[in-house]
Amino acid sequence: MSKYELRDKTASLSGVTYEQSLLATTALTPPLLTRIGGPDGFHTLATLFYDRVFDDKENPWFLGIFASSTKSEAVDNQFRFLVQSFGGEALYKEKKGKYTRLVGRHANYKITSDAAERWLVHMNSAIDEHENLKQDEEAKEYLKKYFRYTAFYIVVASVYMKNDQLSGGVQIDSGRVW
Repeated sequence: MSKYELRDKTASLSGVTYEQSLLATTALTPPLLTRIGGPDGFHTLATLFYDRVFDDKENPWFLGIFASSTKSEAVDNQFRFLVQSFGGEALYKEKKGKYTRLVGRHANYKITSDAAERWLVHMNSAIDEHENLKQDEEAKEYLKKYFRYTAFYIVVASVYMKNDQLSGGVQIDSGRVW
């Protein structure tokens, strides 16, 4: 399947086009990294998100997706990914290597549309709760579109992963760096 077909399937499932998902990284002035409060702002977002995820006792199936990492590891990985994705230092690359391989890092988990929706409930709440974003409707809208598209891209693309493309997953890599 071509990347264009993946994008079309993702847009159909998520309701967000690829182009709309890019607005968070391309259309904001000042950029999101500045609006959220720099790297510390992304650390706050990751913490707010994972506090919600690890407290989600009503959906143990969802928390099970995160069973192979501690909350602090999950926060750190997401923080690094977000800083790098939104124009900051290559923190994720420093820890995980050259490629983000977002789909590959999630391929061993059962990431369904229901899981994507549950993930988005927690992320959207974290965005709404973030002090630096509370009054910034434009940034919140673009960031939510970015995450909605990305969550469903993982759902769509994981169907087409090959065994040699997996990275991370339910087995903890040596040194717990994944």
